[in-house]
Amino acid sequence: MDKLFNEPGLQLTIILLAIPIIFAIILMLIRVNRMIKDVMRKIELKSVNEKIAGMQPEEISALETRRQELEFQLSGNELSPETRVKDPKGIIAKTADVTDIRFLHTKRKSAGGKIEIPTEEKQLILWYLACAIFWLFVGTSVGFYLGIKFVAPDADHISWLSFGRLRPVHTNMVFWGWSSMAMVGFSYYVVPRVGNTRIFSVRTGYTTLALMNAAVLIGSIFLMSGINNSGGEYREYIWPVMSLFAVGIIITVYNLLKTIAARKTEEIYVSNWYIVAAMMFVITILVVAYLPFWQQGLGETIVQGYFMHQGVGMWFMFLNLGLMYYFLPQELNSPVYSYSLSILAFWTQILFYTLIGTHHFIFSAIPWWMQTVAIVASVGMVIPVAAGSVNFMMTIRGSWHRLKLSYVLPFYVVSIIFYFTGSMQGTVEAFRTTNLLWHFTDFTVAHSHLTMYGIITFMLFSFTYTLIPRLTSLQPPSLTVGLHFWMALIGVLLYTISLMIGSTEKGMLWMAKKPFIESVVLMVPYWLWRAIGGTMMWISHIIFAYNFYRMIKPRKEILVPQTPAEILQSIKLKPSDK
Repeated sequence: MDKLFNEPGLQLTIILLAIPIIFAIILMLIRVNRMIKDVMRKIELKSVNEKIAGMQPEEISALETRRQELEFQLSGNELSPETRVKDPKGIIAKTADVTDIRFLHTKRKSAGGKIEIPTEEKQLILWYLACAIFWLFVGTSVGFYLGIKFVAPDADHISWLSFGRLRPVHTNMVFWGWSSMAMVGFSYYVVPRVGNTRIFSVRTGYTTLALMNAAVLIGSIFLMSGINNSGGEYREYIWPVMSLFAVGIIITVYNLLKTIAARKTEEIYVSNWYIVAAMMFVITILVVAYLPFWQQGLGETIVQGYFMHQGVGMWFMFLNLGLMYYFLPQELNSPVYSYSLSILAFWTQILFYTLIGTHHFIFSAIPWWMQTVAIVASVGMVIPVAAGSVNFMMTIRGSWHRLKLSYVLPFYVVSIIFYFTGSMQGTVEAFRTTNLLWHFTDFTVAHSHLTMYGIITFMLFSFTYTLIPRLTSLQPPSLTVGLHFWMALIGVLLYTISLMIGSTEKGMLWMAKKPFIESVVLMVPYWLWRAIGGTMMWISHIIFAYNFYRMIKPRKEILVPQTPAEILQSIKLKPSDK
């Protein structure tokens, strides 16, 4: 054990895991303080309502007089020497009241005002996000059921619901349904905005949406019925199904390029670099992955590593980083810290990420030099990850106090922390020593959720809470947004940390040449914690769907009457109207 903990890879992993945990504890203390304030606010509201109900006619008359005084406008000669110094008109109000620290922002429901875009474009974006959230719920419901099967493997004996069929249904549904549709939907907002123009063809956008939905629906039915590509992970859809998705992305690239060509700005903002490049990469990745030339032997294995990692890094990660460079500055109402760092991250990610696929096959029959290239490129990924992380954190500088004022910013900060820690963990995991310990264990499952959920999904949560209120002028309840945040964060931490600990112990058993069944028995309690964490994540998605509904459907809010005008208005309302 002491020798194991002396390994740099394991030490770095422990440090990386400690970063989000420490941040979560700090943020939890902030949120507990906020909850206490909310409770006090409700008590205050009840007390005010009781006082209003018992007000006498003379008190109401005094309020009416005071309301008129506060609505008084200056005539211009109030400071004349012939005028007595007094305040009968309510010019000065709350002179002795300090309700907040004055150098901090006052709590606001929204970081920005309503954004006016063409109605047809707004409807297109909302349809993309609605479909994406639907697939998120369905896909993670499947994952929730799979987590239960780890601790109750005899839950059913139906072939369509077997683990081997449902697992690819879960992964492909959240990949191509949730994440991909949400990213394309946000792209249809960002690309026209940075070019100060309109979407070239809204109809083409709906065509892509239909093709993507058809691919996920048909592909999921085929997988459950046993029809699959019988090979690579994350490419279980057969080629006719995946071609629907590919065609949808091809026409989207055309649509976005025509939109960029019609821009009214001279420069092309870096977000468009990432978005268009990601879509060009995913088309290339899909074509390479489904060509029949190398579907046997080592060629198929090398292509699998290429597809798996390019799908994550050059489609999901690349496009989300492009969206981040737009939405984070918009949420903060400040420019990105360094445009040069964003360009450095862009080109170095293309250089290094396209070479790291085979680091999942260390000590395999793949040529040793190819494995070494993948390890070196994995280390090279420190450059774009560090550049991006520093750029995002420096963009937030000066706004850290808003963590207790904003329900959106914590999602951004968590996704950035996971971007750094998760990506660095991928580099550490590529080392031969750590690969020998963790490969073929549940550690890879933990790492994939740390990145695809902690980074990609948290970023998409952030973008949703930034954009939708600006499109609809409707805010989600702060309480349910907080529940969503904490359930998702605690859930993914329970999920990943339990699997990482258990997988480390499992790897040690394997290296000690212990019977395989011992590692299965060892993992049972860790699989239970995996199921608990997955359940919390699943519940958070139900809350997220509810918040999305609240952001597109208006609802009357309860306000505490404070000014004379508000109190008088409250008196005039009938009890049934309150």
